[in-house]
Amino acid sequence: MPALRAKIDALDAELIALLAKRSGLIDQAARIKLREKLPARIDSRVEEVAANASRLATEHGLDPLLADQLWRLMMEHFIAQEERALAKGRT
Repeated sequence: MPALRAKIDALDAELIALLAKRSGLIDQAARIKLREKLPARIDSRVEEVAANASRLATEHGLDPLLADQLWRLMMEHFIAQEERALAKGRT
């Protein structure tokens, strides 16, 4: 069990690093949205990303409902991150 837990912990560290990288990309998106006068939330993009997550989950044998729920939670967080950046950039 300790070896398996170590593998899980290592994978968690990789996931966190990937989320941090995604957060940096969201910061870039916020700068573009500020320049282009786009809103943080673009509903069609939210649905596209959620559908992609569900499809990829299915392809990889993961429950697509789990992927959909996780991605929607993540997107809400990152939309809020963009909204803060947009508000800051307008002042």
